[in-house]
Amino acid sequence: MKLFNSLTRQKEEFIPLEGKKVRFYSCGQTIYLDLHLGNARTYSYWDVLVRYLRWRGYNIFWVQNITDVGHLTDDADSGEDRIVKTARDKNLEPMVLVESQIKRFFEDIDVLNIQRADIYPRATGHIPEMIEFIKDLIDKGYAYEVNGSIYFDVTKFLSYGELSPSSFSEESAGARIAVNPEKQNPRDFALWIKAPENYLMKWSSPWGLGYPGWHLECSVMSQKYLGETLDIHAGGIEHLMLHHPNEIAQSEAQTEKKFVNYWIHANHLIVNGVKMSKSLGNYILVREILKKYDPMTIRFFLVNSHYRKKLDFNENAFIQSQSLFNRIEDTLRLLDQTPGGKESNLQEEIDKVEKEFIKAMDDDINTVAAIQSIMRFIRKVNSSLNNQKLILMEAKEKIIELLEILGIKFDITSFKRNQDELVSSLVDLLINVREELRKAEMYEISDKIRTNLSELGIILEDKAIGTIWKN
Repeated sequence: MKLFNSLTRQKEEFIPLEGKKVRFYSCGQTIYLDLHLGNARTYSYWDVLVRYLRWRGYNIFWVQNITDVGHLTDDADSGEDRIVKTARDKNLEPMVLVESQIKRFFEDIDVLNIQRADIYPRATGHIPEMIEFIKDLIDKGYAYEVNGSIYFDVTKFLSYGELSPSSFSEESAGARIAVNPEKQNPRDFALWIKAPENYLMKWSSPWGLGYPGWHLECSVMSQKYLGETLDIHAGGIEHLMLHHPNEIAQSEAQTEKKFVNYWIHANHLIVNGVKMSKSLGNYILVREILKKYDPMTIRFFLVNSHYRKKLDFNENAFIQSQSLFNRIEDTLRLLDQTPGGKESNLQEEIDKVEKEFIKAMDDDINTVAAIQSIMRFIRKVNSSLNNQKLILMEAKEKIIELLEILGIKFDITSFKRNQDELVSSLVDLLINVREELRKAEMYEISDKIRTNLSELGIILEDKAIGTIWKN
């Protein structure tokens, strides 16, 4: 299996630190707004990665943070805490907003069948560990205090910024130093921020009342639950320039060990060719789109593209994905309803589709190629319905198994219910036809109906109250 490592900018064979055990951390939600479709796309891919690794026999431990303090409106340490600002706008206490949004977050990912991580640590629950982490960095000479705030000195970490695909702009750096003259270097970043007077979200520290920097939180929480070196760290592509380089610097400065072996990043979701944003009015919340589309159709659309490529949400693209989804659903329903035949030549195709699926997923989680392999198999199945019922059911189970790795599920019980309802209606219709034939004394045809139904396992019993049936 190979993953594209953002640090080395190439695909690399995935070899965990410890056998089949995988330590996986993914950047999670700053919990101040409802989940939007771009978030859902990213989380869907990490869900697929975890499902696939577990299916291949890996023991993966997955941690995804919940940021409930410290993420400012500008990622470069300026502006106001997003939780505090949104809570004030809604006339709520910050933690009331947080509790409400956490509940809504889980509701949204659950409906899209995004499985939950093993742990969702909250930043506010790890303040003591963050303070100790900062003290260690100060002792090692990587951090300094100015007026109750603590900053990381990037000049002390020689490989700073190597994860970023392009160099930092001196112009933007100058803009940042104008905003915050406390920094010795414009690229330095906050580990601890002094809280303004009457600020609700603040904690005691050796440097006075304050709150942690956003970048620090992921380093501390990942280290606590997964150890000093992670196998995989995942996040959105927007973290390449600032958040993740900062995580690497502070973590490796503190532990003197490599922080992450494989960095993976998901690209943006765009809307009709334009990046999604609230200011442009094309900001799509999961809750809003669920009013129009089925959850599994949305999920299929989200994973039917490669995670490293931009996904354009437009009506035509969605209709195409919906058409593919409907074809899969129709085939599963057909496999439940077909009586089968005598052929037995589908087994080779069942084995083949699994091999093609694995080949695709082993190539940097290529969900597009994986779905294509399933669609080829479905076409083969649709033209092979004369196979034995047992083999057809094996084909159906293989389709369901592979789709579940992609987080796509079908309500098979409803298929069975629909099938039962159809069988019941057809048998009742045949009973009525048989009764009319008997009244017309066409006994040979009426008896043939009874005999043929018996061969299918449906027994007719003529009673005084009329004909009843059982199977």
